[in-house]
Amino acid sequence: MRTVVVEAELRPSEDKGKVLLAISNFLDYDQLEEEKGGISGTLIAGATSLSAVTKLHNALRKQRILDAARKHMIKGRKENGLFFMLHKQAAAVGKVSFVDSESESPCGPLKFYIFHGDPLAVIDWLAPRTSRGVPIREYPMP
Repeated sequence: MRTVVVEAELRPSEDKGKVLLAISNFLDYDQLEEEKGGISGTLIAGATSLSAVTKLHNALRKQRILDAARKHMIKGRKENGLFFMLHKQAAAVGKVSFVDSESESPCGPLKFYIFHGDPLAVIDWLAPRTSRGVPIREYPMP
C-alpha cells in the first residue's frame, strides 16, 4: 500500500522531466505511473513511507511557512489521511506554495495524498504549531 501519492497533470506543452523535478523536490518516490487521457496525461508518484516527504518537512522549516502549511493541511484532513495541493511551477524551482484550488496553478497543481490512521500526528510532524514562527515542539515522524 502506498502511504504518499502525488498526482500531477502532464499537459502537452510541459516537459515531463520538469514535472518530475517538481514532484521529486518534495517527494522521494519509489513508484511512478503515467496515465494517458485525451490530450494530457497524469503522472502518479507514490511512496510507502512517510519518510518520503522529509524534503517537504525540511522545506517548510527553511522557508518558514509552518503556520500556512498547517492551515492548509488541517483544512485537507480526512479520517484516513490528508490532502493538499502545491503550485507546480513553484515546486519545480524548489519552493513550497500552497494553493486552494486547481485554477491557482495555471499548469495544474501537485496533489498530495498522505494516507495515515492519525492524520493530525502527520500534520504535527510536518507543520507543528509555532510561536513567532518557531515550532513550539518538534514531533517525531509518526
